[in-house]
Amino acid sequence: MNPAVNQVARPAESPGPDRAVTPRTAFPRVLASAAAGWALLALPGLFLSGAWWPWLLPDLVPPLAFLAVPLALLALCAVVRDRVRRRRLAGALAVLLLAGAGRAGVNWGALVPGGGPTRAPATALRVFSWNTLYWDTTDDPAAFHRFLRAKDADVYLLQEYLAREDGKHTEIDRSAALRAAFPGYEVVVRGELVTLSRFPVVAAPAVGPGQATDDRSVPWRERFERNKVLRTDIALPGTVVSFYNVHVPVQLDVERSPLSGDFYRVVRDTDPVRKEHYAALLADVRANPRPLLVSGDFNTTPAMGDLDGLRGALADAAAASDEVLPVSWGPGPLPLWRLDWTFTGGALRVHRYALTDPGGLSDHRGQELLVSPAPTAGRVGGR
Repeated sequence: MNPAVNQVARPAESPGPDRAVTPRTAFPRVLASAAAGWALLALPGLFLSGAWWPWLLPDLVPPLAFLAVPLALLALCAVVRDRVRRRRLAGALAVLLLAGAGRAGVNWGALVPGGGPTRAPATALRVFSWNTLYWDTTDDPAAFHRFLRAKDADVYLLQEYLAREDGKHTEIDRSAALRAAFPGYEVVVRGELVTLSRFPVVAAPAVGPGQATDDRSVPWRERFERNKVLRTDIALPGTVVSFYNVHVPVQLDVERSPLSGDFYRVVRDTDPVRKEHYAALLADVRANPRPLLVSGDFNTTPAMGDLDGLRGALADAAAASDEVLPVSWGPGPLPLWRLDWTFTGGALRVHRYALTDPGGLSDHRGQELLVSPAPTAGRVGGR
């Protein structure tokens, strides 16, 4: 007789309690997956940002996320009951938190007692730096000039002295209106950059690619593309200070679809252009013995490696701010990105730094500063 005939069918074994997928066991896996996903975005950027052009796109993440995401995931670790898993997750997230702390754009000095603004001497210089968003071509020109005059700055560093027509940047001429609005100021223009000064401008040497456009016969379009740094050497009582007015090209074209090849072509082609302007600016700054200030729209966030050279050579003026999170650009009422920066060097002291409301005239906040050369900062003359 076949023993299989009398064999009693046994029910299939059900998974034991340890194998069952429950919310309690699934949550740590989801949390670990979220941590791994964030690590894939955050950690490679430490090495690839500023070095590999495709990383310009992940770099668009709001910098505060480099703190906020690991902190949120760490808080969720408290729900994990398994001690071993909880410790492993918390350890990994602590590493991500530390790796992102320097990229989040936090002004840590504002959290330290005694940090932030310092008392300025009566002779301190008022500086206003601002991306105007196509000058007055999208605003009431009278309101535009009233806004600028109200800043009562000694030196204005202004970007986007141009218009946008049919999707293209075009030249404008507002020189007569500008001189009428700011009598007594010297006006220096290079491409889309304008510097106004109450004090004498003793030199305005071209920087980097802009050196090829000193001939006024060069078409405006070429002057616009090559001049992204306007240096003016300004004679103050007892010294000369170099002011660098900067507008680094934006890394992408938001009007192109990310599903098109042209979108990525623009990012790829813009990267070497940005690097060229950064390298030229850094070289000029390093060779300049004067007290100096470098300010403008860098189209670069605190998380991006493009700024490493300048941050290593100069001091960030935001150290004189009382804002814990200085941000200057973003759609809507809550900016999330800091694209506008000011750096100083050569014993130029910053007593106040503030990012101020543009009054609806631009999508960039303005940078207002009080600065003064240190008493030992050189004499009039020299380079």
